[in-house]
Amino acid sequence: MRDIRWIATLLAAVVTLLALGASPAHADGAPAGTDIHVSQSLGERELTVVLRRVDVVPGPLRVDVVTHAGSPAGTLTLRLGAGVAAVRLGATPGTYGATLRVDRPGTQELLLDDGSTVASIPFVVPAVVLTTAETLTYYGFAAAGLLLLGALGASLLARRTWPAHVATSGLAAALGVAVTAATLSTPVPAPAPVPRPPVTLLTSSEPAGDGVTLVRLSFTDSASGRPVDDLAVHDAAFVHLLVVTPDRALRHVHPVRTRPGEYEVHLATPQPGHYTLTAEVARSGGGPQLLRSSVGFKVAGSTATTVPDTAQAQGSDTAHARVPVTISGRKAGEPTTIVANFGEADLQPWLGMVGHLIAVGPLPPDAPATAVQDAQVWAHVHAMGPRPDIGAQPPDESVADLGPEVSFTHTFPLPGRYQLWMQVQRNYALITVPVVLDVGAPR
Repeated sequence: MRDIRWIATLLAAVVTLLALGASPAHADGAPAGTDIHVSQSLGERELTVVLRRVDVVPGPLRVDVVTHAGSPAGTLTLRLGAGVAAVRLGATPGTYGATLRVDRPGTQELLLDDGSTVASIPFVVPAVVLTTAETLTYYGFAAAGLLLLGALGASLLARRTWPAHVATSGLAAALGVAVTAATLSTPVPAPAPVPRPPVTLLTSSEPAGDGVTLVRLSFTDSASGRPVDDLAVHDAAFVHLLVVTPDRALRHVHPVRTRPGEYEVHLATPQPGHYTLTAEVARSGGGPQLLRSSVGFKVAGSTATTVPDTAQAQGSDTAHARVPVTISGRKAGEPTTIVANFGEADLQPWLGMVGHLIAVGPLPPDAPATAVQDAQVWAHVHAMGPRPDIGAQPPDESVADLGPEVSFTHTFPLPGRYQLWMQVQRNYALITVPVVLDVGAPR
C-alpha cells in the first residue's frame, strides 16, 4: 500500500506539472499560426481574403472571401499547390468560403482567378521549432507517463517489490529531467530584422474598357534594381494605393500581385483629367513607406481647372451633412484631433482599423486638383479602436459594433490648407468623408 500511495503522489505531480507547463507553440516569438487578412481590388470587386490559421500540417486551410457593397456575384477559383476550390460569391455582401489543403509548412502561394486576372497571395505556414530543452521536457514527461504505468502494474501484480521500485526510480529520474529542462528552457528568439533599402515605384497605365484604366505598379530595390518581392501584409494589404481623382475625391484600393514585384489594379475612371497616385507599402522586417508617383496618369477629355473648396466644407467643423466633425488644435507642430460622429455604433473594422484618415497639403486656396501631386505632406492616420486581449484575434469585418465617434490625432508639420479624407465601413460599404482643414502657424 505504501508503494501505491507513493506512486499516486507522483501521478498527481505529473498531472500538475503538465497543466502548469502547457503553453501554445511559438514561432518567431509569436503564437504559431494566425489568421491573415489581405484586401484585394480584383477586377471590379473589392474583396478581403481571410486565410484562417493552420494548426496541423498536413491539414485543412479555410479561406473566407469577404465581399463588399457593389461587388458583383460570380465565381472565384482558388488554387494552392495541386488543390483547387471554387468560391461562389453572392450578390449580397458578406463572407463566402472554401477549404483547401496545406501539405507542408513554409512559404505558400494562394492563387485567385476571377476569369480575367490571376492574383497571387504569398503567405507562410510556420513550423513549430523546439529547443533542446523543450524536446527534453516533452520526452521526459512521456517517459514518466510510461514508467508510471509500469510502476502501477508492477506494484499490483508482482509478488516481489523490486520491479515497482525500479519503475518508480525511473519515473522520478524522468520527472527530474523534464522539470529541469522545463525550468531551463527559453523561447526561440525572433530573428533579427534584415535592413532593407528603400523601394522605388514605377507606374504605367492604359485604357482597359469604357471608363476603366489598368494601372500597373512595379516595385524595385533602390540598391540593386531587382524586383521587390518581400512586401509584407501591412494593415491587411500588400499595397495601399491612394488615388486622388480630378474632382479631388479619394479612391483607396489594393492592387493584386501578378508576379514578383508587379501589381495591378483596374480603376474606374469616368472623369477626364489628372489622377494622382501614392502607394503605401512595408518591406518584411521594415516599416511602412509612402511612395509617390511623380506623374500619375491622365484620362483624355475636357476638365475643370479648379475644385471649389465650398464643396469640401471650407474649413468648417462640418464635413458632411450627416457626419458632424469637431476639430481641436489646428496649429502646426502641435497635435490636432479630428473627431467624426457617424451616428450609430454599427461601424465595421476596415483594414484592421476603425477608421483611416488621409491628409494632403498644404494646398493653395482654389488650387487645381493637380496640386495634390506636388503637395509637401502626405499622411495616413489610423483610428485604432479597442485592442483585443493578448493572444486573441482582432475583430474582423463581421463585427459591427464600433463607433459612433471615430477620432484621429495628427501633428501637421506646416501651416496652410489641407485636404483630408476620413474613411470608415458600415454594412460592408466604404464611407469617405472629405474635410478641408486650415492649420495655423506655430505658436
